[in-house]
Amino acid sequence: MCHLLGFGWDSNKPHSHCASLSSFLVLFSNPLQNLLLTLLLSATLPLNNVVSRRTAMSYDYLFKYIIIGDTGVGKSCLLLQFTDKRFQPVHDLTIGVEFGARMVSIDSRPIKLQIWDTAGQESFRSITRSYYRGAAGALLVYDITRRDTFNHLASWLEDARQHANPNMTIMLIGNKCDLSHRRAVSKEEGEQFAKENGLLFLEASARTAQNVEEVMYLNQ
Repeated sequence: MCHLLGFGWDSNKPHSHCASLSSFLVLFSNPLQNLLLTLLLSATLPLNNVVSRRTAMSYDYLFKYIIIGDTGVGKSCLLLQFTDKRFQPVHDLTIGVEFGARMVSIDSRPIKLQIWDTAGQESFRSITRSYYRGAAGALLVYDITRRDTFNHLASWLEDARQHANPNMTIMLIGNKCDLSHRRAVSKEEGEQFAKENGLLFLEASARTAQNVEEVMYLNQ
């Protein structure tokens, strides 16, 4: 059994015995613990995807995440809620990319999360694609109140898998779950899309902060 994420970390023991993603995702009940575990155990990830800092730096590992999805699904709001713990109801459209960062801890080891929020407009797709490189994880976001944003997921997923590292872990996020009275996409549909495409899945709300910590990292 792997001894990471609060279960005791023995850096002297190799983790090659840990099985593939499909088999060790069941080790933890929370999907974000699984996401971080997946990234840590992916031995084939290049060093610029998960960077180990064994020097006098203020963190041991650096993870780069990229947030993708249509315009208006709440990507920037998720980023702001996670990094600043606040919700900004009116937000300018992202032009190109925005950047945020936060320090977290796994078993008392400092981890820096870099989060890159990308523009959802088609005209910025070429810019967005350049930021897939070096990303250890991607958050694929849709708006549960807008069916079209769910219908476009396949296109975003194709982009991610074409331009990113093949081992990049992807989590599907159904945002704005606080607006369930306006729901246009059922939770079951999100779960099914994630299952069919080998993704992790959560519904979240940038407005209420529901599951936002879990979206990026569960620090418990």
